[in-house]
Amino acid sequence: MRTAAPPAPRRDDATPTADTAFVDDTSAGAVHLAPDHPVSTPPTVEGMPGGALPMGRIPVSDVRPLVDGGTRPAKSVVGEEFTVRAKVFREGHDAVNATAVLTDPDGSDHYFAMHSDNPGLSEWSATVSADREGWWTYRVEGWSDPYATWVHDAGIKIAAGVDEDLMCAEGVRVLQRFAESVRGLGVDASEIDKGVLALGDTRSPAAHRFGAATSPEIMGLASLVPLREFVSASPAYSLLVERERALYGAWYEIFPRSEGAHRDEKTGEWVSGTFRSAAERLPAIAAMGFDVVYLTPIHPIGTTARKGRNNSLSAQPGDPGSPYAIGSPDGGHDAIHPDLGTFEDFDHFVAEAGRAGLEVALDIALQASPDHPWVQTHPSLFTTRADGSIAYAENPPKKYQDIFPLNFDNDPAAAYAEVRRVIQVWLDHGVRIFRVDNPHTKPVAFWQWLIADVAQEHPETVWLSEAFTKPAMMHELAKAGFQQSYTYYAWRNAKWELEEYGRELAGETTGSAYMRPAFWPTTHDILTPYMQYGGPTAWKLRAAVAATMSPTYGIYAGYELMEHVARPGAEEQVDNEKYEYKDRQWYLYEPGGPLESRSLAWYLGRLNDIRGWHPALRWLRNLRFHAADDENVLVFSKSRVLDRATGERDTVLVIANLDPHATRETWVHLDMEALGMATWSTFEAHDHVTNQTWEWRQDNFVRLGPDSEPVHIIHVRSH
Repeated sequence: MRTAAPPAPRRDDATPTADTAFVDDTSAGAVHLAPDHPVSTPPTVEGMPGGALPMGRIPVSDVRPLVDGGTRPAKSVVGEEFTVRAKVFREGHDAVNATAVLTDPDGSDHYFAMHSDNPGLSEWSATVSADREGWWTYRVEGWSDPYATWVHDAGIKIAAGVDEDLMCAEGVRVLQRFAESVRGLGVDASEIDKGVLALGDTRSPAAHRFGAATSPEIMGLASLVPLREFVSASPAYSLLVERERALYGAWYEIFPRSEGAHRDEKTGEWVSGTFRSAAERLPAIAAMGFDVVYLTPIHPIGTTARKGRNNSLSAQPGDPGSPYAIGSPDGGHDAIHPDLGTFEDFDHFVAEAGRAGLEVALDIALQASPDHPWVQTHPSLFTTRADGSIAYAENPPKKYQDIFPLNFDNDPAAAYAEVRRVIQVWLDHGVRIFRVDNPHTKPVAFWQWLIADVAQEHPETVWLSEAFTKPAMMHELAKAGFQQSYTYYAWRNAKWELEEYGRELAGETTGSAYMRPAFWPTTHDILTPYMQYGGPTAWKLRAAVAATMSPTYGIYAGYELMEHVARPGAEEQVDNEKYEYKDRQWYLYEPGGPLESRSLAWYLGRLNDIRGWHPALRWLRNLRFHAADDENVLVFSKSRVLDRATGERDTVLVIANLDPHATRETWVHLDMEALGMATWSTFEAHDHVTNQTWEWRQDNFVRLGPDSEPVHIIHVRSH
């Protein structure tokens, strides 16, 4: 990035200023305008009707990305490229140009030359990126380009033998200003000086003089450090630049109480897992290449109206209850379930995760069991019904008698302060990622305040929104500060659905400027019919598409075992882990174990290896779709330039047969430009899944399905 300051705006000598009256020189004597003719100064905001922004000397409009008209920040992560667009134009025929400017947290400007995408529509764009975290701004500057204007006009006239000496003289004036501007930036202007001398040499043909003034060296300087006049800037818009984990990561969800859970040999009763036993599972999770271990709630669980196995209304002795029914005499959201251990044990788990290269994400479910201490200490946090009872959670016809939702309107100050206190407890114990349960059932204004308040001391904190709700609310939560969001991926199975949804999520105008998706094929509450009946092919396919289409994806423990049996009448697993312990006996599925062949752990590990090998898969906005003749075959790619000087790029092409029941053969048709190649190019297609390599081109035949592999994940190697 070039960070030198651009030259200050200049006026041509013939341009009248606010202190100069306009003069009509067409008559024999100079005739001034009538004394009462108003002489205006440039408009200011204060002087515009209704406080409207004044038009710039060079109009700049329709700047994008723009979130809610610029009232909310756009988002990116360090090093992530995105496109800034605007309409830039001017009166008459003089050349106009544009620059995108990013201003870093220290106030230094970083300039990116814009490209004219559509001269007829005055559309300009630039690919930009920010090199560190913090609050930035971005703006677009339109400016007059006197050198380009002269090159255009002089080139036409000199070629036609019209006003040759005059055009060379005009060129001297422009290049002198150009040289002064370049020297002001501390750049060597000797090549421009040579052009000035050549233009003034009347002994040489005008065409030769013109050629010297448009040498590759001078044209290169005009590109890098242009002479910019009448610089007119758009408003500056906020840009929040965050760490990479806000965009990219592979999550693995566990119920800590199940990791190490077992039946007592003497009594036959369940013994809960602990943080210590759960820590023993961390090396296996890290070995599969995951970045984040996500813990469902770890707090004490109430006994009043406790749910039993499979969400039954009556719990049996030994049933542990749902960890989402938070609170008992042992404490609430700021406490740890006694069965899991102590805060010392939790700190040990966090430390062991760090040593394994994993971050810990904690589930924040802002709801309470009837036994929560808040019921006595903070009754204003709940809604009291007409009969005096506290309202429990309902999603008619469903009733959740074991949960009281929070009310943020009875006493907002107390509610905000108490939740903020709870979050601080976990921040103090090393948690920097929070997965928030049902945030759409709490005020958006609360989340905006909470996330911003935490960010004052811990800007590295990442918040994942678990909001399966209306798109408007999902988008608003992202605007409020959530870095990531669950999505409808679990229910998008057809090719047209995935393409439409992918374009929506990655599109410049539909959310990618502020909303980052997390793809989860299943969760502890979601088991779609596709996964119930698709067999191993479906489980491999959905993981592969999630891991490559979205920079962030997640896996719920047991995915590698393809736990696919649903509770009758529900899209969730039978014997849901939310209501009981699960001893999956992982040792049986480890390498060398008797059930190793039944585990997809190796496949998940391969997917995460591929994600690690390819920087292109760490971004979202570079998603591009390609064509296939078969309506069941999805084709998409991601490409990322690694070195603009050499043109080195990383490109991954994914081809997936979405039909888990049948092998399909079809032709795929690639958009070669999206792969960074010419239409006629050939390339090596190396499949990371099978380790095979083919010679491919624009049109290729593929065969995918249950009898081989459902997905090609191809490294595109250009010749």
